[in-house]
Amino acid sequence: MSLKCGIVGLPNVGKSTLFNAITKAGAESANYPFCTIEPNVGVVALPDKRLDNLSNLYQSKKTIPTTYEFVDIAGLVAGASKGEGLGNQFLAHIREVDAIAHVVRCFENSNITHVSGNINPADDMETINLELILADLDSMEKRLDKLRSKIKSKDKDSLEEFELVEKIYKHLEGGSPARSLAYTKDEEKILKRINLLTNKPIIYVANISEDDIRNRFELPMVKAVMAKAQEENTIAIPVSAQIESEVAQLEADEKREFLNDLGLEYSGLEEIIRATYKLLGLITYFTAGEKESRAWTIKEGTLAPGAAGTIHTDFERGFIKAEVISYEDLMDYKSEVKAKEAGKLRIEGKDYLVKDGDVMHFRFNV
Repeated sequence: MSLKCGIVGLPNVGKSTLFNAITKAGAESANYPFCTIEPNVGVVALPDKRLDNLSNLYQSKKTIPTTYEFVDIAGLVAGASKGEGLGNQFLAHIREVDAIAHVVRCFENSNITHVSGNINPADDMETINLELILADLDSMEKRLDKLRSKIKSKDKDSLEEFELVEKIYKHLEGGSPARSLAYTKDEEKILKRINLLTNKPIIYVANISEDDIRNRFELPMVKAVMAKAQEENTIAIPVSAQIESEVAQLEADEKREFLNDLGLEYSGLEEIIRATYKLLGLITYFTAGEKESRAWTIKEGTLAPGAAGTIHTDFERGFIKAEVISYEDLMDYKSEVKAKEAGKLRIEGKDYLVKDGDVMHFRFNV
């Protein structure tokens, strides 16, 4: 499955610098609002050591990682929900993504202006969140108006949707995003059709200066961002866009050494992807062989036929069985044959729940 993450924030918080670094796409970055009018899109391969190790084990001719699409959305400003600063256009771009990375400025620099003239992460977060809530309120109000005419005919589906939309509208009016509301399974099915901005998972990216990376968790501004994220039951990640720019220029071995010297286990890109996977409930399984080793992204809770369907619909339609070895077992025994002799290769049927790191071969017949 293809994932799309929108990078949002106020102007001049480091969005495009971060985007350029993690995608190496070279989007324009300048010290004035709206230097990014059209959303820039960059596709990156998801870093996964497991895939590299599998490819080496099988001596695969091809190594195909799963991909992640980043969209650099131009800076929102107060009033965006009413069209201020090209707001309607930008909000439309946010509707198209699976998750939001909200970049918050947590660095001082007199040479880079702040849109409000004052650096206050909590206020900046509130500004963006309020604009998204106001945009959702507007769309929910229009939806309620349309549904009122339909429920007069006592249409059951319209009545159920009306009740849900009304519930969401009242919640939004209280200043809370739609994602903080509890939903039944039936409501979740309806919710998929509505595509609310504030129901998308959000990660806060606290953009700090290069000099602050070693004590990033002790910075007052970062603490403010993390406290706000905790309130919303989501994730905040301190990242230096400048360091990411440097990391992007390095080869794999140099990059790892550079990060280790800074006391970092992962790059900012890796941190954002890991956080997104967690929030979206995603896992990775692998197919591996001499021809190619490949990573596949699926929803946690996917059964074997559904996982097969990510490769091709025929695999799901004609699914018979799946040969499964965990990545850890395969690495321990260094070959499928030895893993099978040790009883670590299993034959699983249609009810098998795929686990993160499973290495799978599918048997199917169409």
